[in-house]
Amino acid sequence: MKRVLFQAEYAAARLLFVLARWLGPRRASDFGGWLARSLGPLLPVSGVARRNLARALPRLPVAERAAVLRGMWDNLGRTVAEMPHIAALRWEVVGAEHLAPIAARGGPAIMVSGHLANWEVLPPALAALGIRMGSVYRAADNRAVDALVNGCRAAAIAGEPLPLFPKGSAGARAALRFLAQGGVLGMLADQKLNDGIAVPLLGLPAMTAPAPAQLALRFGCPVIPGRIERLGPCRFRMVVEPPLPLPGGDKQAAIRALTLAINDRLSAWITARPAEWLWLHRRWPPPGALPAAAPLPGLAADGEPVEGR
Repeated sequence: MKRVLFQAEYAAARLLFVLARWLGPRRASDFGGWLARSLGPLLPVSGVARRNLARALPRLPVAERAAVLRGMWDNLGRTVAEMPHIAALRWEVVGAEHLAPIAARGGPAIMVSGHLANWEVLPPALAALGIRMGSVYRAADNRAVDALVNGCRAAAIAGEPLPLFPKGSAGARAALRFLAQGGVLGMLADQKLNDGIAVPLLGLPAMTAPAPAQLALRFGCPVIPGRIERLGPCRFRMVVEPPLPLPGGDKQAAIRALTLAINDRLSAWITARPAEWLWLHRRWPPPGALPAAAPLPGLAADGEPVEGR
């Protein structure tokens, strides 16, 4: 049964990509946005987004939260429909000076971002500046769909495809080697990690992967916050901020402090443009359900131990 479902899922994804290519970038983006904002709010998963919005943005009137939900679905639909057209997307860059040292001499360096606007723009935008960024990503359970999506990512980059490290112990070890060899590693730091550490996001304790902070402190490398903003169909702005200060002192305290600094940047970005963030994840545990404090997990690119696995 699972095989049949995966085959159907792959056929649907391929049909969607064929349709998007036939429509062209702008019309595909508009169609994807219309379809998602029309159907998405009716789906059960939107209940998760509504609860997240009510908890994280309680001062926002109900009507405005509903508008944010529709905007989120519009952005998500556009992002999916724009996937076959990554090479044709257009962007501008603000803060490129913060990347100049890395473009000149290489890494190691870590760029942290989140699921904002069309996050798939980050790798090609950095490549255009001379930075070939490897990315930690969550691979689709369906390998055929995963290969289809990764093919779109590869087509957006001239020359050899950029390194992709699927979450998990093998991908974590590969990402660690990549950084050790002077690579620039991109990490979307806004997803929940059940065995992470509780650090505020939008003012609420959220289980957060400490890996970006662990890796940065291990290699003494810069952590550069950067985000994508949507300017319209297939048009974006990449905003790069100064590297975050690396805390000193006690190791665990430093990891928590740097993880908090990362979440603070994410909180500011989400607050400024809430309709461009993916509210569908169960990002915060129910009130009173935070797990007891535990030692920080071992060093990895996704919060999972690298050694001994």
